[in-house]
Amino acid sequence: MFWSSISLSPTAIASPPFPLTELFFPPLSPTPTLTPATFKLRSSSTCRCTKTDLTSQHEETPPNPYPKQDETPQAAAAAAAEEETFQVLTAIHTQYNDILIVDTPQSRMLLLDSTHNVHSVLQKGDEKWTGSYWDEFVSLPPIVPEGPIAIYGLGGGTAAHLMLDVWPSLQLEGWEIDEILIDKAREYFGLSNLEKCNDVGGQLQVHIDDAFSHEQHRPSGYAGIIIDLFSDGKVLSQLQEVEIWLELSDRLMPGGRLMVNCGGVSESFLDGKVQHPSIDDIWMQNSTIKALAEAFPGQVNWKRMPESQGLNYLAITGPLPDLTSWSAMVPSCLSEAVKQWKSCRPFH
Repeated sequence: MFWSSISLSPTAIASPPFPLTELFFPPLSPTPTLTPATFKLRSSSTCRCTKTDLTSQHEETPPNPYPKQDETPQAAAAAAAEEETFQVLTAIHTQYNDILIVDTPQSRMLLLDSTHNVHSVLQKGDEKWTGSYWDEFVSLPPIVPEGPIAIYGLGGGTAAHLMLDVWPSLQLEGWEIDEILIDKAREYFGLSNLEKCNDVGGQLQVHIDDAFSHEQHRPSGYAGIIIDLFSDGKVLSQLQEVEIWLELSDRLMPGGRLMVNCGGVSESFLDGKVQHPSIDDIWMQNSTIKALAEAFPGQVNWKRMPESQGLNYLAITGPLPDLTSWSAMVPSCLSEAVKQWKSCRPFH
């Protein structure tokens, strides 16, 4: 058994990262699954996966059997409480991903691709909220027509779990291109439970396919489409193209909306100088939102997650809802977050 100490520290990000790096994920062969291993982590906060960076420290720190003379029993107990054991449940290489699933006493996390960024979290105990943008997706159903909602980039199903917990009658359809990832999500993240029709008719239907394909999509359209598509720590390049957004919008029913995780800041340069727009225009730092605003002039709204939650940008298409009414329709823990949405001002 191999033990290592690593540190958790929040940093600004440009995607959904939470990298565990090569510390315990060396390059894998195409087929094997690694034997589960246990690690010890020392953190300054609980391992709740709030879309912050998990910065590894590669040095091994043996325990000190001789505490400092000025270290009180209370301080020693607090230091011990900071240590948390976590276990690698599975690690496997597929055609599309390096998949790593990590278990801690508080949560289970899905890490993908070469960046080893966290793409899904399943909380344990009474706490269901992640403290990150997955929670924000739960606010979509009250502002779209009644009808099915699609999730492009299902991962381990964090958004689907939260949405069906709050809105149990929802009909969800999730797209994920990696069949092995879906198998692992069913095994370790309870995805198969969501695929069963619940007492009020809510259910998740899983599609293993490219979300951009024209097959299997409902001819009648979706009430909403949640888009959370990343590869190697970056928003998919297709989402920088106006034509793609117009095609995705055609999949909506009248009054439907797109809700998008747009990643972080995309620095812009003019004559070699970085642009620093005003607070109302900082969305222009994000190339995905700029593409959306070009595709749907005057019909894009944005918000930026706080630093403690990763600084990711989110976007919603359509007219800006009445924020007071919207905040009253969502769970209380999201009511203040809903009020942070703003409309994108026209740009040239």
